[in-house]
Amino acid sequence: MSTITTKDGTTIYYKDWGTEQPITFSHGWPLTADAWDAQMLFLGQKGYRVIAHDRRGNGRSSQPWDGNDMDTYADDLAELFEALDLKDAVMVGHSTGGGEVARYIGRHGSKRVAKAVLIGAVPPLMLKTEKNPGGLPLSVFDGIRAGVAADRSNFYKELTLPFYGYNRPNAKISEGVRDNFWLQGMTGSHKSQYDTIKAFSETDFTEDLKKIDIPTLVLHGDDDQIVPIDAAGRASAKIVKNATLKVIAGAPHGMCTTRADEINADLLAFIKS
Repeated sequence: MSTITTKDGTTIYYKDWGTEQPITFSHGWPLTADAWDAQMLFLGQKGYRVIAHDRRGNGRSSQPWDGNDMDTYADDLAELFEALDLKDAVMVGHSTGGGEVARYIGRHGSKRVAKAVLIGAVPPLMLKTEKNPGGLPLSVFDGIRAGVAADRSNFYKELTLPFYGYNRPNAKISEGVRDNFWLQGMTGSHKSQYDTIKAFSETDFTEDLKKIDIPTLVLHGDDDQIVPIDAAGRASAKIVKNATLKVIAGAPHGMCTTRADEINADLLAFIKS
């Protein structure tokens, strides 16, 4: 397996396919690099170098007790960029991974990055606060914590229903997609996944978004039941200077899987633009 070892001794697994301009992919919670297979195969076949890592505590990366926070996730990604000497990269992040992309640019700048894509991403802030009235109440995330702590196996299986919009009328449900989500989740660290709930829900990315100085595509489904579009995609697109917002009508949070052909076409067009 391809891995790097970070400064604190954590092993980060990554896939690195193809050649030419690099495209990096940061996955959502509680998944792994495998969540990007449809995008990596498509863009790899188009001649791009596609790279996706398992965030620390997830998948094939090691499971440290500490470091399950956005600063560390961004720093791990920066170490991967340095180790592979990536330049002129396109950064793509979904959900929690979108926060990772924003925090990476906020902490490390865009000298190695040409463009960014935020898909169903958690910025600017998921939690409802006095300054962020459109966010979700803390009780929602406390409920997620309780579900993960009590029986994460069943919680992840049930989460697939709103995640992929399979709870909508006439939805075409793939049990294979549900099984794949469950498998990815269960390979990760219980401690890391529990901690990451706080990281993705309570981290304020507003200042990071203000530092993004490269063309940015914001893709968000208007039927996203996990990261509601108004307080996320629409709000982020207003903050990022060079952002283009594309709303995917009727699409769920997991649209990179359920609407892969459409998302792949949007990614390719943006990368080529």
